[in-house]
Amino acid sequence: MQLHEPRATVPGTISGPDKVCLDLTLLLSDGIFLKIIKELPQNPYPCSLVCRRWFRLQGLRRHSVKLKEWSFLESGQMISRFPNLTDVDLTIACIPAPKNSAVWLTNQFLKIQLTPEVYDPQSIERFILEQQILPASLDKGLKILAQGCQGLQRLCVVDSRKPVYGHVRASHKPDMNGNTKEFDKEAFGLGLKQSAEENGIRILNTSDTGFAWIAKNCQMLQELELHQCTDESITAISSFKNLQILRLVGSIAEFYHFSFTDIGLTILGHNCKRLVKLELSGCEASYDGVAAIGQCCLMLEELTLIDQKFYEGWIAALSFCRNLKTLRLESCRGIDPNPGPIEHLGFCPALQRLQLVRCKLREDKVGFCALVLICATVRELEFQDCWGLDDEVFKLAINCRRVRSLSLEGCSLLSTSVLETVLLGLKDLQRLRVVSCNNIKDIEISSSLASLFTTLKQLKWRPDTKSLLASYLVGTEMGRKGGRFFKRP
Repeated sequence: MQLHEPRATVPGTISGPDKVCLDLTLLLSDGIFLKIIKELPQNPYPCSLVCRRWFRLQGLRRHSVKLKEWSFLESGQMISRFPNLTDVDLTIACIPAPKNSAVWLTNQFLKIQLTPEVYDPQSIERFILEQQILPASLDKGLKILAQGCQGLQRLCVVDSRKPVYGHVRASHKPDMNGNTKEFDKEAFGLGLKQSAEENGIRILNTSDTGFAWIAKNCQMLQELELHQCTDESITAISSFKNLQILRLVGSIAEFYHFSFTDIGLTILGHNCKRLVKLELSGCEASYDGVAAIGQCCLMLEELTLIDQKFYEGWIAALSFCRNLKTLRLESCRGIDPNPGPIEHLGFCPALQRLQLVRCKLREDKVGFCALVLICATVRELEFQDCWGLDDEVFKLAINCRRVRSLSLEGCSLLSTSVLETVLLGLKDLQRLRVVSCNNIKDIEISSSLASLFTTLKQLKWRPDTKSLLASYLVGTEMGRKGGRFFKRP
């Protein structure tokens, strides 16, 4: 019997009894191979199953991740698997699901998995507090993330620290003479600390927290979403100097109830001066906090207030936001029951867009009047599902005489006559959208209103499902080239 010398295997080859196959992809550098993978369809991740090299290269292409298991981050596996992450969402992992969970509960901000025993708001809030990760684990995970993803640009996280509650009421709103107490930046440090201690807020030493590590190592971080936000949370993120987009969620109905006040907003305004877009949800602030944001954050262009619980007089502080372009109020039970003397409210000179979504306006006519006076320069005005927006309240919108685009959706209390009065008063109106306003009837359209429709560049008219606008516009030269949308060249 003749013995053969065993054949030496060459790296990158597949040897067998009959042939040797060469892996030609080894001839390509990582950079060229990544360009080839980039040209594949949108979901090429099955390529990572071919071999270890393809698995590693595919991980280099992943820039965003929504984490579900906190241990995947804490063990360092997420960083080694995806070293080029720029967008990380940790909200689901911060409240891990128990083994016997079978029910998902979602909100526009948060999504959690519950057990069958959780059935009411009290048990949901208790479940979240008991199930969320410990503060030590939060800091450890954020430190690992800061060390491994120094190019991080966007972060979503839940602050699991238990806050020390305190509330600060408004004390510096305009008096009867229109005088206000200005925000003293020089005395900020000492005065804020003393005010915090007097109101039960504990200013923490945040130099070694996970947020401090993120701020130190991730200089490119520009967008942050922080849940369960308190004044202490804002103190922890105050070292994020380059933030441009910030969403702070203090409370979510039927999920959890936290809050941040004037102290937190003052800290935020003094430290994060490059903010361009700010969203506050569940905030219990007043004139002082809003004024601090307006005076310090000179680049702020978009402000969103969701479920705001501001103290009376806060609305006058909007005039400090000199460069604000968009103001959005969402799910607000009221605007401002006592805004102060109208002649001292001021206005936002750069404001272009005002949006009110699911706001309660029936019992806050004074606050709405103050709002439209401050926002008198807006070009776009939008109302969506605002409870209590009746004819008497809507008439005040005529004060916004520069409006070019008006959108009404779900405003079932408005009548055709009042709508006509307001529209005829808006001399610059170019675009109109009326949807699901059942009290507005086609048969009530007057010749003046029909003539106004012919001058619009864009019109969407569906006040109800039975709307037959075209039959009431016969002879007006309108509707020949469009259905729901009518445009002029």
